[in-house]
Amino acid sequence: MKTTVRWTDGVSFEAETGSGHRVTMDGAPEMGGRNLGGRPIEMLLVGLGGCTAFDVVHILKRGRHDVTGCEVAIDAERAPTEPKVFTHIKLHFTVSGRGLSDDAVKRAVDLSRDKYCSASIMFAQVAKMEHSFEVREG
Repeated sequence: MKTTVRWTDGVSFEAETGSGHRVTMDGAPEMGGRNLGGRPIEMLLVGLGGCTAFDVVHILKRGRHDVTGCEVAIDAERAPTEPKVFTHIKLHFTVSGRGLSDDAVKRAVDLSRDKYCSASIMFAQVAKMEHSFEVREG
């Protein structure tokens, strides 16, 4: 797996993934950024959310559950001093579907957390991780 990150100007960077997609990142205005993209540290949480949501949807669909939506709200805390690593990450899943049971969603979240989501498993090495979920009909 490869990614290339190129400095564009100021404190803006463009990343090109190995699959050919581009992402713009920019620093905060107080650091000279122009707010043209997410902060690089935010991208770590974006990757975490995408990785685990992908797993949850995939697991539910593979189990023939009628899932129609999945959202992950992530709230992360960082250490107060450098390096400001993540210390506590809370993930809250809102999963929608027709006839979805709490047990099925819990199983999918647990499997993602414990077995499939590489990002979640890596973050758990350095931060306290909390997972919660709710199921909505529809």
